[in-house]
Amino acid sequence: MRNVFAPMIGIVLAMSIGADARAGIVLNTTRVVYPAQDKEAVLSVLNNNSSSILLQSWLEAEGEGEVAEVLPFVVVPPLVQLPSGGRQTVRIIHSGAAMPADRESLFWLNVQEIPQASERENVLQIGIRQRIKLFYRPGRLNEEVEQAPTQLRWSLPRGGVLNVVNTGPYHVTLVDIQLLSGGHRVLRRKNSMLAPGQSADYDLQEHAQAQNAQLNFSVINDHGALVPYRLSSGDWTQGQAQPLGS
Repeated sequence: MRNVFAPMIGIVLAMSIGADARAGIVLNTTRVVYPAQDKEAVLSVLNNNSSSILLQSWLEAEGEGEVAEVLPFVVVPPLVQLPSGGRQTVRIIHSGAAMPADRESLFWLNVQEIPQASERENVLQIGIRQRIKLFYRPGRLNEEVEQAPTQLRWSLPRGGVLNVVNTGPYHVTLVDIQLLSGGHRVLRRKNSMLAPGQSADYDLQEHAQAQNAQLNFSVINDHGALVPYRLSSGDWTQGQAQPLGS
């Protein structure tokens, strides 16, 4: 006889795990911009869990393996207890150490919830970590940040590759990059980020020529909103996309 209880046990266990594994903290932003002239940058964290948690926050550099202790910032508080329904302001403070003055610097802010030990047995608890970008922005940049996407230079140097160079001082986050050639799509890339001075090549599904190519993409601005851009067939000489509706 089949064991009819096994599927029921699996369903109950899955429900228990799902109830405790969902993310219970909510950040009030998807990115943090830290102007160099400000004393600090802040974000707010809400605890949506039904119980209190430990909230841990720290910074990492753009590369791997560098933690907050070796960076020119302090995160306050690094660890704090947050009651159910409570809010906590996390502050990032620059130590005053020298930073590049001609371009943005990118860091990663990690915010992690550490749940309390459950009183029930056989319950899986997971500490969810959220990771968002922190842009440290010097105060003496020549270009306005809203113009950052127009500092990208696009080209089709070999027909089978789409090339882009970020000639500006800001990081540019691209979303849904699409290249149309002769009315059909030869490239689609979900997202990509270009640091100041960085270049990237995107392989095309087939060769494309500038005279019949149209490029569409969106850029994430400081507020987390998507701004659409287009580079039409007549604009490839300059290689400069323009915002739609401009």
